[in-house]
Amino acid sequence: MQRKIIIAGGGTGGHIFPAIAIANALKKIQPDTEILFVGAKGKMEMEKVPQAGYKIEGLEIAGFNRSNLFKNILLPFKIWKSLRDAKSIIRNFQPDAVVGVGGYASFPILRAAQKMNIPSLIQEQNSFAGKSNKILGKKARKICVAYDGMDKFFPADKLILTGNPVRNNITQSAVTKQDAVQHFGLSENRQTVFAVGGSLGAKSINEALQPLLETLVKKNIQLIWQTGKPFYETAKAAAAPYASHVKVYEFINVMDFAYKAADVVLSRAGALAIAELCVVRKPVIFVPYPFAAEDHQTSNAMNLVNKKAGLIIKNDAVQTELESVLFSLLQNKALMEQMEQHIGTLAHPNADMDIANEVLAIIR
Repeated sequence: MQRKIIIAGGGTGGHIFPAIAIANALKKIQPDTEILFVGAKGKMEMEKVPQAGYKIEGLEIAGFNRSNLFKNILLPFKIWKSLRDAKSIIRNFQPDAVVGVGGYASFPILRAAQKMNIPSLIQEQNSFAGKSNKILGKKARKICVAYDGMDKFFPADKLILTGNPVRNNITQSAVTKQDAVQHFGLSENRQTVFAVGGSLGAKSINEALQPLLETLVKKNIQLIWQTGKPFYETAKAAAAPYASHVKVYEFINVMDFAYKAADVVLSRAGALAIAELCVVRKPVIFVPYPFAAEDHQTSNAMNLVNKKAGLIIKNDAVQTELESVLFSLLQNKALMEQMEQHIGTLAHPNADMDIANEVLAIIR
């Protein structure tokens, strides 16, 4: 019997890539499953989802703007309209179940589905649940989570610890360290740092790295630097004198190569980044983005720091602390090995299939 499933959410790569991984897993289990994505108009899911081969409908919805309150004037109207549009999408598509992965479009679709008695499942990616998911959790059939201790946000009997889905090209990568280092035009005989700030880059990480380039090269350390678009030209100019040791990219598509080449990773603490780092088992220094909703990135990072599976530098301290934390970690072989072991125990390489099975289970 053919199943019809809506997957709702998006806004950032951190929501979209796991959503696509869940869709692919559903197709693997039941190839005739019909899947419709619902996203927010103007956000990156409207481009990324069709590229992955799935249909998507867009809602006219935005999040609460914390930095410019004036921009929230139309928000009540947008929420009302998106709830109305969500109802008509559900009526037209007639799904057997609805999955919410977080992000703006998640709320209207799940809210409408729950009112129409359609089974819903929430995939909560962070260690600190957002407001929307807390409201939706009361009526969801199942809530798939990536961290322990989530019963402070959700009914304990609905929780399933599945971890966050990671893209197949990372969980199933067969790339060797030698291939990876050569791919970036680097040397196998030097330590390598991989700095990444999510799909849009990280201003504070970029600005803290720039003055350290000369020291990195003096210590014979290599850097793979994903800057994001806004900082790319600045970083390229700064790195030009050190081209043998510092490779600058606006965006890296072959993340499995970058992880494999790295001895230490410098990263934001988004849910997707953490899930990937657990699978690839890399010593990591987190610089959480402090303006994420409910400061969930700090909460995500601390969950690992408390298990001796990562280090943390606060966003406003990265300028002054990065040099000492990074170089002392690179010199401490024992600590690096301990962090690799601890972060590896938190990996969930089959999260996509586990979540897909839970989705199908709420229909039966």
